[in-house]
Amino acid sequence: MLIRLVGLVTIEHDGTAPQHLSSAQAQVAFARLILERTSGTSRDQLADTVWPEGLPDTWASALRSVVSRVRAYVTGPLQKPGGTPLIAQSGRYVLRLPDDAAVDLEAAEAAMTEARTAFADGAHAVAHQLAAGAVSNLRGSFLPAHEGEWVNAVRERVDELRLMSLELASLSSSALGAEHHAVRYADEAVRRAPFRESAHRCRMTAHAAAGNRADALRAYQQLREVLADELGIDPAAETQAAYLELLRAEPAGPQRRAPAGRLTADALDPLLMGAFEALTPPPVAPLPAR
Repeated sequence: MLIRLVGLVTIEHDGTAPQHLSSAQAQVAFARLILERTSGTSRDQLADTVWPEGLPDTWASALRSVVSRVRAYVTGPLQKPGGTPLIAQSGRYVLRLPDDAAVDLEAAEAAMTEARTAFADGAHAVAHQLAAGAVSNLRGSFLPAHEGEWVNAVRERVDELRLMSLELASLSSSALGAEHHAVRYADEAVRRAPFRESAHRCRMTAHAAAGNRADALRAYQQLREVLADELGIDPAAETQAAYLELLRAEPAGPQRRAPAGRLTADALDPLLMGAFEALTPPPVAPLPAR
């Protein structure tokens, strides 16, 4: 089972086409129940998430309707008659997924944990594969039709994870000698977070690795101007140190491809990578009207 919460909310049972949950209220309820399935979600928490601007007068019955939609959505075609993975237990809704279920956001977080370890170990090809996979899985927005405290908190989590993935994809591309990709990932990170110094440092590294020291120095000057004009501050000490190192360095050609390191693609978690295989989902079949 593959569940996507970023971009188009879909669920794909084994052997079936992805199904789209069209109701915005059911989508946000489904997302919270998925991400909190270990502990469960109370009825009040779920209601506040569905109606963040205030509960309707008939919210209890309306919430039952929303939960009913989610229950029908997560009940697979092979489910036993009368069985459901979504149950009410001790005042909380608990969603139980199969052991082989993969959630795009969770898979991306797991990928980044492995990618950072791989990069630190010099396994740049593995780090790039994982970071690029995370980037691809986080291309869309998280529940763009919904607002509220819980949704905004998860959205910030998605945005931060996306930026970390872009930065590591850029750094690993630089280490592998893939200069075009390194610059492309860094540019996207800067575009998404123009005040984020780590993204600008990735851009400096990408240009320097390609042998374009002038572009790397220009990237620093652009950051310095943005910070001064918009925030009235100077770049951090780490960024200034990177700039001084560029000034001291002898002009050089592009870096050559680095060794793969100790880890190989065979070391990757197959379930995690399985969540990255269908990065462009096939056409989505709508659920029948209820």
